Amino acid sequence: MTLGVFGLVTAEFLPVSLLTPIANDLNVSEGLAGQAISATAILAMITSLLIATLTRKFDRRHVLLSFSVLLIISSIMVAIAENFAFLLFGRVLLGIALGGFWTMSAATIMRLVPEKSVPRALAIMFSGVSAATVFAAPVGSFLGDIISWRAVFMLAAGIGAITFIVQFMTLPSLPPRGRASLRTLIDLINRPGMKFGLFSLVIIITGHFALFTYVRPFLENVTGVATVGVSGVLLGFGIANFIGTHLAGSLIAKSLRMTIALMPLIMGLATLGMVMINGALNPTIVLVAIWGAAFGGVPVAWSTWITRTVPDEAESGGGLVVAGFQTAIASGAVLGGLLVDFTGAMGVFAVGGTVLIVASIVVTMVLRPAPAVSEQA
Repeated sequence: MTLGVFGLVTAEFLPVSLLTPIANDLNVSEGLAGQAISATAILAMITSLLIATLTRKFDRRHVLLSFSVLLIISSIMVAIAENFAFLLFGRVLLGIALGGFWTMSAATIMRLVPEKSVPRALAIMFSGVSAATVFAAPVGSFLGDIISWRAVFMLAAGIGAITFIVQFMTLPSLPPRGRASLRTLIDLINRPGMKFGLFSLVIIITGHFALFTYVRPFLENVTGVATVGVSGVLLGFGIANFIGTHLAGSLIAKSLRMTIALMPLIMGLATLGMVMINGALNPTIVLVAIWGAAFGGVPVAWSTWITRTVPDEAESGGGLVVAGFQTAIASGAVLGGLLVDFTGAMGVFAVGGTVLIVASIVVTMVLRPAPAVSEQA
């Protein structure tokens, strides 16, 4: 499961580190190139709402394996794309794989480990996100200059092939569970706390991805670092993100509500700090690392939130969380693209940081996560 996360998230966010060369090669603006992430997120959002219903009769092992096949096909299509439209089509296939995998991930983890180990298991799985952040951002940027951005996407296809082989060898048979229908989604949304929780999630992730999608233009145009410098700063983000992911399990054990509220506050303060120091290099490196560490706890915390809020329908509930995440990723990339084209990267970071701080305050005041299932019993 961790390897599946690594492969999919690597492919999803490679355009972040390769935004400039992709835009130049396909003769589009950086803002438009960033919409490759939006297209992936939109399809992932749609898939997350439908996949549990469409595949409710299929063994989850076979469904998860099919997503790795889509990862391979998508990466190859992007690598050989001669125009932006063909690249977008490849990204659409990736969106289907992403939405489907994320929808089933938390529910699958709940079936693989005891209930008390779910937060820790989720932290382990989400370490794949951190590892992908390390690879997709700095390594993608570095290799893109050496072997071209197209070759980097071919490497992503190779990761997909390895993922398929490992999953084929290790995933057990997982017969479908739950009611898994569109009506189930509506019923879940109407449960206490769900609407506000999902809305809060969307706002926080929108703020983050408005920033993260355009972090390379900020580093190049505001901080003034070269490509190698961008790779180094993004490597720091990824390593800090990895550490933050592993710390999240301990923080959630103490207080899920505190973890959910504290992470966006730290992220917002860090990114606003980057604006206030006008991109001074050394402080920016530190602030980017703080931002990365704080974001490491966000997906773990919200995945834990859904397993506690709707433990009886974790797969459908996971679909709602994924839909929220992907809606926010698409919104962040779109809004960030508009801001970066009209106000520059500095404007993106000022707005995004403010949104994160406001979201943290609201979550602190209103959100009341449910206790663990064992604590409820």
